[in-house]
Amino acid sequence: MDQGEGDELAKSNTERQRAYRERHLYDIEGQGEQLNTILNLSTKRSLERLAACYGVTQRAALEKIIDEAESRLLSRLGSKKQRAYFDKTLQPGELSVTQ
Repeated sequence: MDQGEGDELAKSNTERQRAYRERHLYDIEGQGEQLNTILNLSTKRSLERLAACYGVTQRAALEKIIDEAESRLLSRLGSKKQRAYFDKTLQPGELSVTQ
């Protein structure tokens, strides 16, 4: 066993988890944020099936679902409401088509 392997074995589980999260926090573009959430079982299974169906990770499937939902929403909004959306001030009652 080389020096690097011995160092890794000497780390506690908490230290290994922290190192893993730090290594994986950054994606290809050098950005990333961690999201910790609990999903109901049927939603989690749906995510697993979608990811398997498309041959991608659950992360990639979730990112795609969110990106597509946002694109659909933005295509329904006029520029004023799009600005409010990006400013996080658009209210649910304002989701009617373009203005």
